[in-house]
Amino acid sequence: MRIARLILPAALALCVVQPATAGTTLIPHRAVYDLALDQATDRSGITGLSGRMVYEFNGSPCDGYTVTFRFVTRIDTSESSRMTDQQTTTFEDGAGKSFSFVTRSYIDQALDKELRGTARRQDSETVVALERPDRQELRLAQTQFPTQHLIELLTKAEDGETFYETTIFDGSENADQIMTTTVIVGREARARAGDPELAAIKPLEGDPFWPVDIAYFDMADGEGEELPVYRISFKLHESGVTRDLTMDYGDFSMTGQLVDLAMFEAPEPCAE
Repeated sequence: MRIARLILPAALALCVVQPATAGTTLIPHRAVYDLALDQATDRSGITGLSGRMVYEFNGSPCDGYTVTFRFVTRIDTSESSRMTDQQTTTFEDGAGKSFSFVTRSYIDQALDKELRGTARRQDSETVVALERPDRQELRLAQTQFPTQHLIELLTKAEDGETFYETTIFDGSENADQIMTTTVIVGREARARAGDPELAAIKPLEGDPFWPVDIAYFDMADGEGEELPVYRISFKLHESGVTRDLTMDYGDFSMTGQLVDLAMFEAPEPCAE
């Protein structure tokens, strides 16, 4: 599953060369989400799902961006119950030229997989150097990394664009693929009375948001597959906070409701 995408949060990962445009400022924050099963087909075998996701974003265009992410779920079937725990830390330099990632995945508290590596944009390609599980170097098409993907999305939303296609490398799965993404951006809106996340978004003080839907396709020979391998919809605030998540994996989907939000100090402008 490509659960780490936002995000992922960030972010969702979310192609620009400069770290931000005027008016696009990502605010460091920590967001906590309660996870629940939305729907599941008979083919999935899933009878229940619950969990919690914690996403913390720090950094600035001057110093680069750090994301720490933890995604814990308990998945029930008619025959068993299994707990998965994915822990990811990434760093992306402010210009979006390099990206490092470490992911540890646990099943029922036992380490199942560790993925560690770096990626850098170089000429017309993206060079990925994996350290674990095995040392190898991969040369992929040129793309962008998650924070730049998010900045691009915010810039286009602010400019009123409603649909576009781009690519991303986020170090998920086996860190050996670039994903094509198609992005749909809805009209700017504000939270209304009765919004179940109203209390959690109090630190945003009524800031507007955009409803966003992103579909991810495996990139093969420059073409995306007909059906997405993963899809996520969410509300995106101009600070970079995402909420009201729906993550669709095809055979099942889950929701993520924001239950706690801590906003940290905004980054200072870069020194000349």
